[in-house]
Amino acid sequence: MIAHLGMYDRPETAAANDAYWDAIRAQLGFGPNSLTRDADPWQVWRSPDLLLAQTCGMPYRTRLYSDVQLIGAPDYGLPGCQPGYYNSVIVAHRDRAGAKLGDFDGQRFAYNDSLSQSGWAAPITHMRSRSLMPGELVETGGHQASAQVVAEGGGDFAALDALSWEMIQRYDAFANDLVELTRTEPTPALPYITAMGRDAKPLFLAIQAAILELSDTHRTTLHLKGVEAIPATDYLAVPTPLGPALMRHQGRDPQM
Repeated sequence: MIAHLGMYDRPETAAANDAYWDAIRAQLGFGPNSLTRDADPWQVWRSPDLLLAQTCGMPYRTRLYSDVQLIGAPDYGLPGCQPGYYNSVIVAHRDRAGAKLGDFDGQRFAYNDSLSQSGWAAPITHMRSRSLMPGELVETGGHQASAQVVAEGGGDFAALDALSWEMIQRYDAFANDLVELTRTEPTPALPYITAMGRDAKPLFLAIQAAILELSDTHRTTLHLKGVEAIPATDYLAVPTPLGPALMRHQGRDPQM
């Protein structure tokens, strides 16, 4: 069996994630002794051996929802978001402090991945609803990398998962070179999933109990407040804009 909690796993949070999984496994009474790390996420998400993983809302609704079982969504207590929801923070270099999002129309946009809800879908939907679009697209491979690219001048602005942004501000010195422009509308947070055919209810209850059992230090590190039972239809209702390749092909008009 596979347990994978890689979405917010970084050196500073690894011990807390390990403790979180230990608590979940203790509640379940079974499961792998340790988390899987350094594995291809898509192989993990689609494995018939998957016991527990966290994916992103966009991969879930576009490719995974018919192949995996939804468990629920963590509540990170993010500002401006209802329990079990999150949003994107759009940032720019501190030299642009005081600028508005409209000032970045047609400018270089750093994004982590074309299948990211917070790094791609949410900001593009947010911008398009305001008749704005990015210009040059800079793919970085991760939220931390997107933030660093903007801090170092390789991009004009970026959209970051709100929880990733909190961790970047806490752990990465280059965050001092960034300012927040705005935030997107909240959408359901990164869902916990298991392999199709598994009963999701015991996993939900184990996660719920494990969060309560975690030490205050580990809960604070992971920003965990609880877990919410968000239906699949809420994820599937989130808009999906065109991807970067089609945007480049068609110009600055990513039709929904």
